[in-house]
Amino acid sequence: MDIAKLKDILQNAGVTGAGGAGFPSYAKLNKNADVVILNCAECEPLLKVHRQLLAVYASEIINTMSMITEVIGAKEFAVGIKKEYTEAVEAVKTEIKDYKNGRIHLLNEVYPSGDEVILTYDVTKRLVPPGGIPIDVGVIVYNVETVLNIYNAVKLGKNVTHKYVTVAGEVHKPQTVKVPIGTKFSTLLEFCGGKTVSDTALIQGGPMTGRKATENDTVTKTTNAVLVLPNEHYLINKRNQKVTMSVKRAMSACCQCKTCTEMCPRNLLGHPINPGDFMRSLTSDIANTNVLLNTQYCSQCGVCEMYACPQGLSPATLIGIYKSGLRKNNIKPEKLSAPQSAKEERNYRQIPMSRLIRRLDIVKYDVPAPLCDEGIECKKVKIYLSQSIGAPAVPCVEIGDAVKTGDKIADPKDAALSLALHSSINGTVTDITDKYILISSK
Repeated sequence: MDIAKLKDILQNAGVTGAGGAGFPSYAKLNKNADVVILNCAECEPLLKVHRQLLAVYASEIINTMSMITEVIGAKEFAVGIKKEYTEAVEAVKTEIKDYKNGRIHLLNEVYPSGDEVILTYDVTKRLVPPGGIPIDVGVIVYNVETVLNIYNAVKLGKNVTHKYVTVAGEVHKPQTVKVPIGTKFSTLLEFCGGKTVSDTALIQGGPMTGRKATENDTVTKTTNAVLVLPNEHYLINKRNQKVTMSVKRAMSACCQCKTCTEMCPRNLLGHPINPGDFMRSLTSDIANTNVLLNTQYCSQCGVCEMYACPQGLSPATLIGIYKSGLRKNNIKPEKLSAPQSAKEERNYRQIPMSRLIRRLDIVKYDVPAPLCDEGIECKKVKIYLSQSIGAPAVPCVEIGDAVKTGDKIADPKDAALSLALHSSINGTVTDITDKYILISSK
């Protein structure tokens, strides 16, 4: 298979990054890469998806990594996995010995090792330039579920119709479930035995970077987790705090200790992101233009806000709002030269996962969430046309059309970064808008 054929398969099968920003997988394929990394760091607390899938589907995933490596002409692939994921590690070791172009790289149990810039450095010692991406240093990164979807598309001819989601927190049966894309979160909670307390709030994604959600929100191709927490929990209160209050608290309580900068994972790699100086510029009359513009190099990992700040302030939230304002004004980050080296103190400032879990007050929720691979039956799905970076898909069905699981319901937009979409259930198209397609089996 050549690279053009593989790109075509992935685009039309709707394969995108199964988590994070959801970058279309076909667009990552590049002959300039000499290393392909499998990301099984899964650095967010409570999430289990990738380690579980790798333990069960190691043969399929490792075979697919080798195939991708050969198609693009890379020298090797590397499996970046935390040493604590013993079941997955053993499964990989069993399979990878048969591949001369593959190796395993054991990672420490620290946060945020799943950040692809950090993972690239840990696995290859190559420093991605600020404003750049791993391909700038000859690296491609895919996570575990993405590679499993690539296997399904290439080897089995299956389109992306389902998503694996860890449901954790205040539910009776925490577990990782296979669910049709477009399923309501309320259906996930019901499948997991319902909530254990009545007054709750939801976070879609991990406790560090996830956003508040409701039971009416639906699963997309990038939904890795749904966390159910008491409404008064620290993580919910942080997300409920008004921006004006965050600014006032910063102005009154920021002591300029610089702990946020000293603990910043990207700063420790030599990137010019400085949360401490940003807080000074935000809360005083001494504005530093470079510091403000350099917020564009923030990865939004949340370390400064959720772990480092002794005053409980919100630098990550405020930086995120400032970055959004720069984007709206069409101000884009400049790609800088790569740092000469990571900072020496990086080795002593990485955050142990066990300590992070205690700091976030989620120890009681750090329990096994077994993989349920049978799938949830769903009678109605709401499939959004935009589920990845790039242009939304273009509907190719009409209201009243009968569709089956895997049938294409939207085409990639011509001449754009875009992916096809497919029905996740057998049913009838009941509504089409400029945002989504509704399908019902009733």
